[in-house]
Amino acid sequence: MRHPTPFVTASLLASLIAWAAAAQATEFRSSDIHPDDYPTVMAVRHMGETLAKATNGKHTVKVYAKSALGAEKDTIEQTKLGAIAMTRVNVAPMNNICPATMVPTMPFLFRSTEHMRKVLDGAIGDEILKDCEAQGFIGLAFYDSGSRSIYTVKKPVKTLADAKGLKIRVQQSDLWVSLIEAMGANATPMPFGEVYTALKTGLVDAAENNYPSYESSRHFEVAKFYNKTEHSMAPEILLFSKKVWDTLSPDEQKAIRAAARESVSYMRKLWDEREEKSLATVKAGGAQIVDVDKASFQAAMKPVYDKFLKDPHLQDLVKRIQAVQ
Repeated sequence: MRHPTPFVTASLLASLIAWAAAAQATEFRSSDIHPDDYPTVMAVRHMGETLAKATNGKHTVKVYAKSALGAEKDTIEQTKLGAIAMTRVNVAPMNNICPATMVPTMPFLFRSTEHMRKVLDGAIGDEILKDCEAQGFIGLAFYDSGSRSIYTVKKPVKTLADAKGLKIRVQQSDLWVSLIEAMGANATPMPFGEVYTALKTGLVDAAENNYPSYESSRHFEVAKFYNKTEHSMAPEILLFSKKVWDTLSPDEQKAIRAAARESVSYMRKLWDEREEKSLATVKAGGAQIVDVDKASFQAAMKPVYDKFLKDPHLQDLVKRIQAVQ
């Protein structure tokens, strides 16, 4: 009886090891509503590249952009069920799921971009991310979403009185509805993908978002007045399915967290560049950037804080955020 040579045995062993590694390799599916060149999409792809390097190609991330897997509300549910591994959403649709996410969504909370980044990079940010775990989500990181302002079709909004009676599209969040209603406007919740048509047909008079979303969605073509209310700096949040997470080893979990955190600085660099570029694009496209009496809007927000921050813990989070220098 002939025995295999040591070379064949080693070769066969190497093949089996490679096959076993390939069999356990995972391509995590991640969702985003924005186009391929949007900073959040590019940042999650970057995270995937970092993760692939850290795990020698065992784990990768495939990003499905342009709402390919559904609207934010849909992908949040899919992530909870483990149908997809990750989703990048604005923090607002999570408000009804994880109470602590209401805090960074509150109007006029952050004094500046620098203040917002310092808060979310620290212990307070970690605490808010952790709050999602009991609801089936692992909060990995916060991304920037800039300052959100109201843009209108027919007329500029310079004071709180100008907003009265306007039908304004908002994200599907109770807090967001109350925020707009506190301005005396009529909040109209709807998915992001339906907003262009709603503005064009007059179903809504206005919407609100940051410069990059206003530009990439082409909303500036139908709503020419960008009124700088800067009423919120509600961040983006990167969520991982706890169902999928619990199947991973501690080392794999650590690698995913590290890759997500590393992607934040990459995203912010892209974001800052994109904001400048988007502002130039919308101006060239005929958008008017309107300065507003911001104090009149701020003064109307007390009912929003009173309604949504009844929990002493959430009130304390706000005070701690305001105290960050």
